[in-house]
Amino acid sequence: MAAMMPRLPQARLVETRQRGWVDPYAGLDAFDFFRQAPSAEIAAFVEHFWVVTWTDLDEPYEQRIVSHPTVNLTITEDFHQFAGVIKGGFSYTMRGSGRVLGTRFRPGGFRPFLGGPVSQLTDRFVEIGEMYGASGASLVEQVLAEPDARAAVGHVERFLLSLGPERDPLAEEVAALVAMAENEVSLTRVDELAARSGRSVRSLQRLFRDYVGIGPKWVIRRFRLHEAAERVYEGLDLATLAVELGYTDQAHLTRDFTAAVGMPPAAYARRGGH
Repeated sequence: MAAMMPRLPQARLVETRQRGWVDPYAGLDAFDFFRQAPSAEIAAFVEHFWVVTWTDLDEPYEQRIVSHPTVNLTITEDFHQFAGVIKGGFSYTMRGSGRVLGTRFRPGGFRPFLGGPVSQLTDRFVEIGEMYGASGASLVEQVLAEPDARAAVGHVERFLLSLGPERDPLAEEVAALVAMAENEVSLTRVDELAARSGRSVRSLQRLFRDYVGIGPKWVIRRFRLHEAAERVYEGLDLATLAVELGYTDQAHLTRDFTAAVGMPPAAYARRGGH
């Protein structure tokens, strides 16, 4: 049985949940979640590690995710794989007892491990053993056999460091640009981001496909959808939100929102009590 992490106090729920979770608070009685910062040696490549644990669920619990523009390494009893940027939403169903250990790479941070364009992983899940052979299979065995979640994170860190990644200035440039797209809500167009970067639109597109795995338009729009999901959940008027986030109209936002989240904004707002 997976080790159970201490339940977090109510005041810290917002700090610990993952942006991009659909209905982020509904499952907090079903599972426990924590993030762990990477060590200094791997921090140029890894954004954070995350662990979800659950024990003796009476009924299966499905958590839907609106993905980020990042590569993730995920290890659980059900699967152990790298996931590229997933353009649609996806979900995972928890049953019984278990643990998922995830590694979220920085945008561009997986490029030094892959040695080629990250776009080759877009919308794909690749087994760790398929990518790294016997050493990858050994990592999976170590993580699954380790009852302590933080010790299991240590196994992943040591494995990644053993691959000898080298820092790449372009990866760090693209990480900064993705952070800009995420944090500046008023930034809604690729030409704006290109101007801020000092690159042409075409150069920016090539950089993103090579290092992030997908173009800057998708990245900007995905972060605006994350913003929309949070603010719709809090009860903000949809027409006002569409204008603020750079959509042509409310219908455009509704189409994008429904495709990613799996339900229209009105239904999602009702989950938040609005």
